[in-house]
Order: sequence, then C-alpha cells, then structure tokens
Amino acid sequence: MSKTPAKPAAAPKAVSAKTGGKPEPVKSVAPAPTHSFADRFGPVRAPARAHPEPMEPVKTPVKSDPKLANAWKTKAGRDLTEDELLAMPESEYMNDKQLEFFRARLQGQKDDLLSNAGETTEHLREDTTIVPDPADRATIEEEHALELRTRDRERKLLKKISQALALLDTGEYGYCDETGEPIGLPRLLARPTATLSLEAQQRRELKQKMFGD
Repeated sequence: MSKTPAKPAAAPKAVSAKTGGKPEPVKSVAPAPTHSFADRFGPVRAPARAHPEPMEPVKTPVKSDPKLANAWKTKAGRDLTEDELLAMPESEYMNDKQLEFFRARLQGQKDDLLSNAGETTEHLREDTTIVPDPADRATIEEEHALELRTRDRERKLLKKISQALALLDTGEYGYCDETGEPIGLPRLLARPTATLSLEAQQRRELKQKMFGD
C-alpha cells in the first residue's frame, strides 16, 4: 500500500503583540520601480581626453646669432670667447683658431701653476723660524702639509698640461686616445687636459670600480 507524501508544514504566521496574539495579516509589497542608470544620473558621456602635462618644459631651439657664429672669421683664436667657440660649425673642429684658443688657455694655466709653486717655496722658506708655542707650531705645520698637498696636485696637473701642449704640436689634441673620435668642445672647455671622450672616460671609471686600478 503506497503512502501519500505528507505535505510540508506551512510556515507559522507572524504573531504580533498589537493584534492580541493573533496572526498578523501579511501585507503585499509592491515591487520597487526600476530606474536605469541614465534615469538616475543622466546620460553617460565619454570622459574628455586630458592633455598630459609634459615632464619638462619643451625648450624652443634658439636661433644662432650670425655675428656670434662668424666671429671666429675675423678674430684671433686666443681672443675668442667660449660662446663664439661653441658657435663655430662642426666642420671647423680643431681648426687653427680652436688650436690657438686652447694653446693660450693651457699656457695660461701653466704659468699660473708655476707662479703658485714659486710662492709656495718662498712661503715655506719664510716660515722656518722656530715657534716656541706648541699650539702655534702645530698650526703652522698643518698649514704647510695642506699647502704641500695642494702643490702636489698642481704638479700632476702641470704634467697633464705639458702633455696637452705636446698634443697640440702633433695635431692630435682634441681627439680621444681610445676611440680616435672628437672629444668635443664642451668637455675640452671644462677640462682642457682631457684625453678621453666622455663615454670612454665613463667606461674606464666603471672598469676601475669593478676590477680596481
């Protein structure tokens, strides 16, 4: 004999205290009206494209001054300014005017170093008097040591200047010892004794850091 499946028990109706314990009638809730995104917030618009701010202001190329660019044609090389030298065309790299300019600059540095060396010798000779006060004597000795270290650096620079002047005589001045490429006027103006291009100098310094001298 088959059994009829029992019907599931109805859920108990909510009892409210307001109706004296009787079941509270279930109120029908009307479905909430549906509104689209456009009804609530208006039509969707594509965002305006913002022009990105450049990381650095773009520099407008400055037109070269014809007078500045042609000054080397009428002036002696030793009388040229750095701006006039830089305004010269690349095809004139290490021409007679540029060689004369750097020869005068190197010779001027050499004369200054030799003059400073003579003043140092004279100064050390004058300070040979024995000072009784230990504190004063220590101060004088420290000044002498500092001055001698400065003169030692200048002595090494004087050697490089002499080598650069020799390169001017052979026509090899201004070109990299490793690559043979032009060192460039900006680097030579900053360091007239340079014998390596900036790239070659950076490679050499990197090797020295990795492998030592």
